[in-house]
Amino acid sequence: MDTTPQRPGETNWLVCPGCRDLVYRKRFERTGGVCPGCGRHARLTAPERLARLLDPGSATPLRVEDTAEDPLRFSDDLPYRRRLREARATTGLESAAVAVVGSIHGTRVVTVVMDFRFLGGSLGVAEGERVAAAAERALDERIPLLVVTASGGARMQEGALSLMQMAKCGQMLAMLDEAGIMTVAVLTDPTYGGVAASFATPPDVILAEPGARMGFAGPRVIEQTIRQRLPDGFQTAEFMFARGFVDAVRPRSALRPTLARLLATRAAKAPPTAAADAVLIRDPDDLPRRDPWQAVQLARHPERPTTLDYAHSMLEEFLELHGDRVSGDCPAIVGGIGRLNGHSIMLIGHQKGHTTRERVARNFGMPSPAGYRKAARLMRLAAKLGIPVLTLVDTPGAHPGVEAEEGGQAWAIARNLHLMSGLRVPIVTVITGEGGSGGALALAVADRVLALSNAIYSVISPEGCAAILWKTPAAAPAAAAALRIDARELLRHGIVDAIIPEPGAGAHAHPADTADLIRRAVTDALRHLAAESPDELVRRRRHRFRNFGYARP
Repeated sequence: MDTTPQRPGETNWLVCPGCRDLVYRKRFERTGGVCPGCGRHARLTAPERLARLLDPGSATPLRVEDTAEDPLRFSDDLPYRRRLREARATTGLESAAVAVVGSIHGTRVVTVVMDFRFLGGSLGVAEGERVAAAAERALDERIPLLVVTASGGARMQEGALSLMQMAKCGQMLAMLDEAGIMTVAVLTDPTYGGVAASFATPPDVILAEPGARMGFAGPRVIEQTIRQRLPDGFQTAEFMFARGFVDAVRPRSALRPTLARLLATRAAKAPPTAAADAVLIRDPDDLPRRDPWQAVQLARHPERPTTLDYAHSMLEEFLELHGDRVSGDCPAIVGGIGRLNGHSIMLIGHQKGHTTRERVARNFGMPSPAGYRKAARLMRLAAKLGIPVLTLVDTPGAHPGVEAEEGGQAWAIARNLHLMSGLRVPIVTVITGEGGSGGALALAVADRVLALSNAIYSVISPEGCAAILWKTPAAAPAAAAALRIDARELLRHGIVDAIIPEPGAGAHAHPADTADLIRRAVTDALRHLAAESPDELVRRRRHRFRNFGYARP
């Protein structure tokens, strides 16, 4: 571990390099190298990392082909061969990467762990070969690949051959994508250069330890090049998380259980089979007539359950994922993997919040382009893993702001419509509150579209319609009636396939009962959709939307 003894000979106590507090060595080791005072995560060796993550006794080293020892016959202050010998003697390792097959909570996984002690965890031909061999083993066995990174970048002493390892590792990750095999990365301090730009950042899910530094160019290089002082926290895990590049920042103690939940997704892909007993209304005449403006008010009730409320009520082991991998993590759209009746599902939905502060932070459920890109990333992951998608819609509409337009909002929405129309896994959508315009439709191109009985769905808000056509927002109730946006009219026009009746006064008064009704309805829909092939799913979905607008009998 990266630790500092208090004084020579006094080995029972350590000084934390972060807070400078004295830490009892045995306590420090029990926490896995995490300072109990400031939470600083010290570096772990590859053997220590494997011992913490894998089931005891499960690790079996991978056999790898021999690689060139010193292809350039490089020498600086010391010959490269001597540096290699010293690194091997110091670490007891053959290279900076250790590749094994093991298990985490019983789920088999191929794992590559990097050790920063070995020449700064740099990427050379030996390390590239271990990553490639691990990916090939994952392909052969069709089991997930886990990479745990700690690196300063590509190895200079191997010249362009080390550069080529980036392409080698990158193409192996691409092959795993094509084969539908899950990949997960754990980024530790530091992860830079060729490792960051080849196999550390493309995986399906990226976790990072607190405070871990990551990026392509290191801060020293950047500051010396552009002559600017970098912002506080620059390139830390938290910095990257806020910008949509990392799914979650997890303390070391939480990594193993988090990984276990993720990796188990593969083992739980079958469609739900439990009896659903869904209560659905398919005939509009079975729904009571109501004032459309009253429906609008109920759909907007501040106490209606949110997507995260439903996620934690309906799903087991829900794990929220974050970021669009491009520019940010929009808080108005949330999503992640969980289990519905024991089977994996990808849940994505709008998130409004309950308190005023939370609703402001969530932008009242109005997504930015980053939100649609995050949803698209999670849908593509669901398709890769072969698990169904459930979307929960509750938004006034897309965010009407300058930043959203600068970020290409129309392009982001259009890409989602394009993606969902051809997604080769079942998609079920439930309109749980407001279904506002393209901001709602971007999550609602589905095989089955359901709605709660107090939900609404419209091309524009009643206020917007009134302002444009009636020239006054005061005409919003008249606009709501003219737009026919309530559940009864939506069912009559075939916009939704069925209505889920809300209990009592509505979802806001009975959130747990409403969540159970949605769970049963979604389970029923997925059970029927599971019988269809991917080609048939796409054909029927496209046929459904192709037919909107024809005269109805």
